[in-house]
Parts: sequence; structure tokens; C-alpha cells
Amino acid sequence: MPAPAQVDWYDTPLYYDIIFDEDTVEEADFLEVMYARHGTGAGKNRSVLELACGSGRLVRELGGRGWRAAGFDANPRMLAFARERLVHEKIKARLWEDRMESFTVPGGKRFDLIHCLVSTFKYLLTEAHAAAALEHVAAALQPGGIFVLGLHLTDYRETKVSHERWVVTRDGIEVVCNTRTWPVDPGTRTEAMRSRLRVTLPDGTVRRQETHWTVRSYSAAQLRRLLGKVPALRLIACHDFRHDPDEHRKLNDSYADIVLVLKKS
Repeated sequence: MPAPAQVDWYDTPLYYDIIFDEDTVEEADFLEVMYARHGTGAGKNRSVLELACGSGRLVRELGGRGWRAAGFDANPRMLAFARERLVHEKIKARLWEDRMESFTVPGGKRFDLIHCLVSTFKYLLTEAHAAAALEHVAAALQPGGIFVLGLHLTDYRETKVSHERWVVTRDGIEVVCNTRTWPVDPGTRTEAMRSRLRVTLPDGTVRRQETHWTVRSYSAAQLRRLLGKVPALRLIACHDFRHDPDEHRKLNDSYADIVLVLKKS
């Protein structure tokens, strides 16, 4: 069997979208409940911004629910995919190319809700960039607005490679994703990751591709210290990646997947 092609999977937005789209409705429902419980109270003109919006699945979902939706991403292929789908479905949203640590909202607009789920925040590899991203979020929020941030905490005691696998089929395309994460380097606070995709197209053609990247690690204490650098954002609730709004968590190391709700003072 030939080796997988070395491809950034963010350059293949359709396959990325197929893998993650099955959680879109559940995530959007959760975001709406968090906003109803903790947000500014805005009604008809609710506004939402997604950091690193990728294929635009949540921009599309929330825009279709009547939110004034916006998002940015660093990958132009992802943005092109998202724009094409929004136009096709006649959903209005603002998208632009930008980076989490330095983004600028066109026109200086501020939002009622900002979110960044599925651990994307960990692509910020330095403390300075992570703190800068939070500062930019605080500046882009309306007073009383909320930021919902989801990420994986790291078990610094783990010595084995971890593995996650997803198999999803849509429109006759099957995508099998195997992701491995290597034990953290505590000195640099970095984790090496690899994702392999096996894509079977409707005509039976099989494509294999592989992506390597590095992410920043966080314990609960490290995440608390980061949040302490941006006092404009106050932690008001914690949940997990099951996105059950009635299941609450504490910010500690007892659970790996944490979702924070932060409110602008």
C-alpha cells in the first residue's frame, strides 16, 4: 500500500467538514443555551463571531437560525468552501482571512457571542499569542457578551500515544479519520499530533492523506493562569464536550475535555 500523501487537511475542507459536521446542531444548540443563560439579552439582532471558523459549519448553522454571523480563518481554501455554501443556501454572514492572535473585526464591530470549540485554541503555540487572542476577544465582545472556549486539557503523567477514530459517510463519501497524539514535552508544552484520512469516493476511488502538526498543552492550573492575564473575561461556567448545558464541570484536571464560558465585565 502506498504511503499517505502529505496534505494539510485544512486544504481539503469537504473531508474536514464531513468529519465534524455531525456535531454541528448539538454545538449550535449548546451555544444558544449558553447565550440565553449568560449573554447580553439581545433578541432579534443577536450577533456571533467564530474564531478559526474552518469550513463554516457553525457560521452556516447559526446564520440560518437568524444570528448575524461572522467568522474568520487563516486558511483561504476553508473560507472559499464556506463562502460557496453560504451563497448556495442564501445565508448572509461575514467571513474574512485572519489569525486568532491578531484578528481585527471589519468596522470595529462587537459581538454578543464569540466561540472557539474543538480545541482550535491550542494551535496558539506561545503564551503571548494565547493571551493576545483573549485580549482581542475581549475587545470584540459587547459589554456582558460571552466567549465559549472548548479545548482538551493535557494529562502530564501520560506516557502513551493516544488515539481517536471517526468514521462518517455523507453523500456517498466515506471519511475515516485516525488521530494520534504523542505525550507532551513538558519543557516546551507542546504535543505532536498526526491525522490520517482514508477517503472513499462514490466511484470507489480511495484517497489517503496525512497531516502532522503541533499544539500547545494546558493543565487546568496553566489555563487558569492564562485566564488571569485577561481580567476583562470572567469565568462563569464550565461544561464538557458532550455539550449538555445541564451538566456542569469544575476547571480542574479530573476531566480532559473542558468548555469554558467567559463573560466580559
